[in-house]
Amino acid sequence: MEIAYDIVIVGGGLGGATLGGVMAAAGKRVLVLERTASFQDRVRGEVLAPWGCTEAREVGLFDILHRSCGHELRWWNGDLDGMQFLHRDVPATTRTGLPILTFYHPDMQRLVLDAAIDAGAEVRRGTVATMVEPGPTPRVGYRHDGGTDVTSARLVVGADGRGSALRKWGGFSVHSDPQRRFFAGVLMDDLPAPEDTLYSRFRPSEGLISWMFPQGSGRVRAYVGYPAASAHERLQGAGDIPRFIETSVHIGVPEDYFTNARVAGPLATFDATDNWVNHPYQNGIALIGDAAATSDPTWGQGMALTLRDVRLLSEALLRDDDWNAAAHAYAEEHDRGYTACHTCDNWYTGLLLEIGPDADARRSRALPVIAEDPTRIPDTPFDGPAITPDETMRRRMFAEDAGA
Repeated sequence: MEIAYDIVIVGGGLGGATLGGVMAAAGKRVLVLERTASFQDRVRGEVLAPWGCTEAREVGLFDILHRSCGHELRWWNGDLDGMQFLHRDVPATTRTGLPILTFYHPDMQRLVLDAAIDAGAEVRRGTVATMVEPGPTPRVGYRHDGGTDVTSARLVVGADGRGSALRKWGGFSVHSDPQRRFFAGVLMDDLPAPEDTLYSRFRPSEGLISWMFPQGSGRVRAYVGYPAASAHERLQGAGDIPRFIETSVHIGVPEDYFTNARVAGPLATFDATDNWVNHPYQNGIALIGDAAATSDPTWGQGMALTLRDVRLLSEALLRDDDWNAAAHAYAEEHDRGYTACHTCDNWYTGLLLEIGPDADARRSRALPVIAEDPTRIPDTPFDGPAITPDETMRRRMFAEDAGA
């Protein structure tokens, strides 16, 4: 059978489009199938952590984002029960020396997909994948322009998000944490938050958190996180904007921020539970990004993990012509990095957002010690899987070590 493409990628978002561009630039025959005919605003990740900026630089994306739609956040401020506990110069205090980067997601998607086309990838918009046939020469079926087609490839890549159909068709088993949190977000214009500062506010005893990510020119993506087991009703749709604002103010956002702010996008809530596939490659099919592992958005590492997947997979494929072996190597390193971030994220949640007497006791023991020595907390949200968590690190974070 003649192989039509080297790679068929299902999903043309950040991960799929970036991978398509990297592989096409290396001379590979690439087909990207993107479901949407145009990118619309919806609640999704729009912040790239400093270690994610490094990953973006490695795959040739950072400069494209930075000069076109990216907005730098130099500072990270944090409040705990209304008192500031953090004012951090991000580039000066992180291993990468890079800032936090935010952007409007639809603009980013258009830029990255256009870059893939410029690199030589074939992109088909408004295309719905209908099946995948795993094997040494996997095949993908899809609907496009009112017709159906089937094509073959050396490798099929699923970059179709947290509800990945390709993951299901490929026979991957999905693992999940217990449901713990919901995360609600909305885009607002004319909101007067400092434009160079990421602001996080916590009410630990209630398990509440607010994030504000400025995108420049008064545009801010605002989030509220709350426990799944709490009495908070799901925040969804225009009718719940007053409750979203009320909850934000309760957590500590200044009320006057919202006086003249205008809602510029939908309010939506989604389940923040981590879901993942162990070893996201088998039988000619590789998964990247949220199709391989969704990361609790509370800690803002999802897009960085996606770009890490792109780098790992593309590097493996370009250094080894045995793509089966290369994709297995990718999957092993994906698992190591995701596990490191997932482990530390769970520690952060356990310290700052779990509710109940045991959680309050943990905070009473750990937070005063951390205030004296902030290095007790692993800097995973900014340094990523360069940190390898272990039991000694966990005990130190929770002040369980001797002499704490």
